[in-house]
Amino acid sequence: MVSYVNVFLYGMGGIVVAGIALLVAFQERLVYVPVLPGLTKSYPITPARLRLSYEDVWLRSSDGVRLHAWFIKLFPDCTGLCLSLWLAVHELVVDSEVANEDLNLEQAIFDIAHRLEMVRIMIQRLQCNVFMLSYRGYGASDGYPSQHGITKDAQAALDHLVQRTDIDTSRIVVFGRSLGGAVGAVLTKNNPEKVAALILENTFTSILDMAGVLLPFLKWFIGGSGSKNPKVLNFVVRSPWSTIDITGQIKQPILFLSGLQDEMVPPVHMQMLYAKAAAHNRRCTFMEFPTGMHMDTWLAGGDHYWRTVQLFLEQNVPQNSDDSSSNQGNDAEAR
Repeated sequence: MVSYVNVFLYGMGGIVVAGIALLVAFQERLVYVPVLPGLTKSYPITPARLRLSYEDVWLRSSDGVRLHAWFIKLFPDCTGLCLSLWLAVHELVVDSEVANEDLNLEQAIFDIAHRLEMVRIMIQRLQCNVFMLSYRGYGASDGYPSQHGITKDAQAALDHLVQRTDIDTSRIVVFGRSLGGAVGAVLTKNNPEKVAALILENTFTSILDMAGVLLPFLKWFIGGSGSKNPKVLNFVVRSPWSTIDITGQIKQPILFLSGLQDEMVPPVHMQMLYAKAAAHNRRCTFMEFPTGMHMDTWLAGGDHYWRTVQLFLEQNVPQNSDDSSSNQGNDAEAR
C-alpha cells in the first residue's frame, strides 16, 4: 500500500514539476499571441474595409524596434483640433485558436472586423479619433513581445500623439481591454501630464493571478499581491503585469467597464481593481454589464455602454468652447 502511495505522490510531483517547467519555458506564448498557427502577421483587412479614414503610422520605440499603428480619423481631412483622441493600446490581431488555416483566416477576418466595428461606432457615438497600436511582434511591428518592451511601445505611441498638431493633446484618453488594460494602466500612471483619463475593460489584476485561472494547480505556487500565502514561484514569471498595484497609483479619472459573463478574466478581477483604485482616487467609476463577455461587452451593453462612456468623458475630459466651434464647422462640412 505504501508503495502505491509513494508512486502516486511521485507521479503528482512529477506532473507539477513538468507543468512548472513548461510555464517557465513557454510563458510568453500563454500571455502573448502575436499570430495564430498557419497565418502570416499581415492584416486580413484594414479600416478602409469599413469605410474608415485612416493613416498608417510607423514609429520607433526607445530601444529601436519599428512599430506600426493605425490613426483612424473622425474626419478624412482633419486640420486643426479634431475633438478628443483615444489611444487604444491593444493588439491588432486575433487572440483565439481555431483548428485549421482556412478557419484561422476566417476567424482572423472576423475578429479584426469585430474590433474595427467597435471603433466605427466609437467614432460615431463619441466623436473622436482612435489610435490603435500593434505591440512589438504583433501585426506589422517588428520584435518580440515582453512586458518591458511593450511598455516602451505604448510610450512611443503616446509620445507620437502629443507631438501631433491635428488633435487636442490635452484630451488624450487611454482605453485598454484585457492585456491592453494592463498596458494602458502603466502608461497612464507614468504620464500624469499627458494622459487625461483611463478606461479599463475586462482587465485582470495581474498575470500572477491569471496563472491560477488558466492552470488551477499553479494557484498554490504563483499569485498576486492579494494572495494569502507566500507564492514561491512568482520570481519565474517574466511578465507579471501587476495592474492592481498600478491602478492604486493612478491619479487621473478611471472608468471600469466589466462584462459579468467574461469567459477569460473572472469579473471579480475588475471589482478588485476598482476597489484598489477608489481607495486612493475619488474620480473612479464602475459599471457592470450583465450579459457582456470578454470581447463583446461593448456590443452586449448597447446604448447603455456608450452612454456610460460618453458621460464619463463629459464629466472628466470636457471639450473646450474653441474646439466645439471648430467641430461644428467640421460637422457642417462633413454633411
